[in-house]
Amino acid sequence: MNAGGKLIDLSTPKVMGILNITPDSFYDGGRHHTVPAALAQAEQLLTAGADILDLGAYSSRPGAADVSAVEESDRLLPVIDAITARFPHAVLSIDTFRADVARACIEGGAHIINDISGGTLDDQMFSTIAGLQVPYILMHMRGTPNTMQQLTDYDDVTREVNLFFGNRIATLRQLGVRDIILDPGLGFAKTLEQNYELLHHLETLHVHGLPILGAVSRKSMIYKKLNIKPEEALNGTTVLNTVLLMKGVHILRVHDVKAAKEAIDLLR
Repeated sequence: MNAGGKLIDLSTPKVMGILNITPDSFYDGGRHHTVPAALAQAEQLLTAGADILDLGAYSSRPGAADVSAVEESDRLLPVIDAITARFPHAVLSIDTFRADVARACIEGGAHIINDISGGTLDDQMFSTIAGLQVPYILMHMRGTPNTMQQLTDYDDVTREVNLFFGNRIATLRQLGVRDIILDPGLGFAKTLEQNYELLHHLETLHVHGLPILGAVSRKSMIYKKLNIKPEEALNGTTVLNTVLLMKGVHILRVHDVKAAKEAIDLLR
């Protein structure tokens, strides 16, 4: 994967550290929403071994407050500036579904776009990615973060996620997008049972011949099933990350980098 001239070899799984610069994310909201706090967390994630930092300024938690595109960019750009100044070799991914925000952040020094909507919430996203020629993380979701949990009617969730990817990949290829990473969207527009059904059949995603990103870190599919709090879900996260690795996932998106790196090292 070519991320702004930085070549990332995915033959060994990589770790993407989550850096939420929001006041209301489900697990770490409000902890890193100032530039100094975000920079300190970036340093901690990189020191722990993160290969990529994923910056988000719009919480996808159901019920989270809406954030304008201008505010989203205003949150992200100063943090991108600070991280690239302090850690010029860091690879930065931007978690956004808005084409204008994606463009501003890539032009501001970021390298990858991570779109939870798979291009469904902004019809300019695919053409923007094609023009920027940056790696694009294509995630499966239905609706919006506020409506997704009412849109879980599937005949076969694994088959329908694969059909979604097939159609979206074809469109991206026609536009000339080269680096595409697939994220099945565990926790997004899926019931608890559907999340585990999809997890257990995740190897079917390899039919597309593209890298796969797994993101289960401290999600409700762990803490609701175990009847615990997100703060108590590290062990469950590590268990499911191990399952993801055994299914052939190439990138783990996590809050806890050290634990994820250890899981990868133990399975190498």
